[in-house]
Amino acid sequence: MTQKIPLAIGIAGGSGSGKTTVAQEILKRVGAERIAYLQHDSYYKDIRAMKAARHSEVNFDHPDALETELLIQHVVALRGFKPIHVPIYDFSNDTRKPETFTVEPRKVILVEGILLYAEPELRKLFDVRLFVDTDADIRFIRRLRRDITERGRSTESVIEQYLATVRPAHLEFVEPSKRYADVIIPEGGYNAAALDMVTARIETLLK
Repeated sequence: MTQKIPLAIGIAGGSGSGKTTVAQEILKRVGAERIAYLQHDSYYKDIRAMKAARHSEVNFDHPDALETELLIQHVVALRGFKPIHVPIYDFSNDTRKPETFTVEPRKVILVEGILLYAEPELRKLFDVRLFVDTDADIRFIRRLRRDITERGRSTESVIEQYLATVRPAHLEFVEPSKRYADVIIPEGGYNAAALDMVTARIETLLK
């Protein structure tokens, strides 16, 4: 590694906006072997650490639900070319598994999450800040499909959570954080022109 500090890239946007698709496209185009990839979702706090009476009140779309301090420590470590041990979160029961997985330092650090730019200390660690901007109805449909097929949730519970916490948190935290983005990508991974520009820029910065 000839760079003094790895290139840190953030990908933010609302839930279901297509952040993961953009991240996967960057991994494919730039090369996964050159990228240390992190997801803010891995850093959700274990619900078992909270009092039982509060479980039903937990807002998973609020910054307080995430252990962002640990993510900041991990990004700083990767920028110092040190490996990290990332938590594994089980979304079926909202707990962390006892094991972790190791992420080795690479020339590029790619971090994805809805609230990356809502946190000033985390936001300032990124050299490039991307924001995936997708219409609310599309985001909801994607979230509904994902939570049912991947996270074992019912349609009714997903709708209730969306109305109670997801939409209000998006308007309070996610949408305002868009102003900190360097590049806004409409329609996420389906925007080939924007992805061409972003990956070309990453290649240029790496050189």
